[in-house]
Amino acid sequence: MTAPTDIKASATSGQLATFRLDGDLYGIEVEHVQEVLRSQQLTRVPLAPTAVAVVIVVRLHGEAVSLLVDSIADVVDVDASDFEAPPDTLEGQARDLIRGAYKLHGQLLLALDVQKAVSA
Repeated sequence: MTAPTDIKASATSGQLATFRLDGDLYGIEVEHVQEVLRSQQLTRVPLAPTAVAVVIVVRLHGEAVSLLVDSIADVVDVDASDFEAPPDTLEGQARDLIRGAYKLHGQLLLALDVQKAVSA
């Protein structure tokens, strides 16, 4: 369990680029985002469901890494005072990749730890 002082140390004020993945809303600091490639055409495999890929390219330590997400949302302003520990309902490996959460208007924004996500 993360101590409250550790949570506040992970808090960020500023802007997060947000995206949806498996029904949840995630955010990463805009300074890590190099580019967003929307609606890339994929070759459809016969009898497989239709797919549309959205890729967010992030840059860490001089390396570009692509994250495949379901959809791109907005860039939102967040305040460190609204930062909380990851929700107890978040379990498994996903919990280890989340720094914490921000409560937004009627939804929860999960702050992704980009460094852990790209090294996992």
